[in-house]
Amino acid sequence: MGMDVDRQLGSPPHPVFSGLSALHPTQLYEMFSGAMRYLPGPQRAAFKQLAGLEKFIERKVKANQETLDPNTPRDFIDCFLVQMQQEKENPSSEFFLKNIVLTTFNVFFAGTETVSTTLRYGFLLLLKYPEIEERVHEEIDRVIGRNRAPSMEDRSRMPYTDAVIHEFQRFCDVIPMGLARRVTRDTQFRGYTIPKGTEVYPMLGSVLYDPTQFTSPATFDPSHFLDGNGQFKKSDAFVPFSIGKRYCFGEMLARMELFLFLTSILQNFRFHSSVEPKDIDISPKLVGFATLPRSYEICLVPR
Repeated sequence: MGMDVDRQLGSPPHPVFSGLSALHPTQLYEMFSGAMRYLPGPQRAAFKQLAGLEKFIERKVKANQETLDPNTPRDFIDCFLVQMQQEKENPSSEFFLKNIVLTTFNVFFAGTETVSTTLRYGFLLLLKYPEIEERVHEEIDRVIGRNRAPSMEDRSRMPYTDAVIHEFQRFCDVIPMGLARRVTRDTQFRGYTIPKGTEVYPMLGSVLYDPTQFTSPATFDPSHFLDGNGQFKKSDAFVPFSIGKRYCFGEMLARMELFLFLTSILQNFRFHSSVEPKDIDISPKLVGFATLPRSYEICLVPR
């Protein structure tokens, strides 16, 4: 993307790069799984729970297999099973039982935890900056009104709200290191040789907080995504869904969820905090595999 990532790693504005001590045990497990699986720590209990969820998905897949009607698929698992049947003679097919379990597992986490965390952090930011919330209210009232539910067709006519959501994702930096990738061939990068098979991590935080791309990266500011006329502007440095061919395949669903959830809530409610905005701490509670906001209390007052 042409970002000076090397320079960013030298003096980053975001705590994700403060050192190995800031890493969550889950992130260490991802990076050093060969050693972490033998060491004591909270990762043992966490991954025991994840194994239980994987078993649950396996039971669900089996139940769907027993009642599958290829002509009327009921859900994602059914569609996967239908494709498995169609490609059962293809030895290089990616549609097999292990993959359906792992893919469903990924959809569960990628489609729920990241969106809910982004909204939870976003609500905290609106408590901190009530003037931004008020501008979103004004745009909702002008474009959508109070007599119908928001729809995705509204987004193109709501540049400020769209910019606020984008700034939620940029500022919150929910998955700062992205997910592991594997180099498919020997690769030359800035004078270094990365051998085939090496795991690499796209440091998304270094891009989302790049001062050459955003005027004040350490500040929550929707104008990062607005032009001089107040219209929404795209940024090549907006990469919360990762980069490359294996970027998040749920990106469009996540965009829809964030817009519809936020506008539906703000159409009907105002946010109120018992804490004065100036005293609200928007620094993250934890930066590791994920960036998590601090706990806070919020009151939704009917408009």
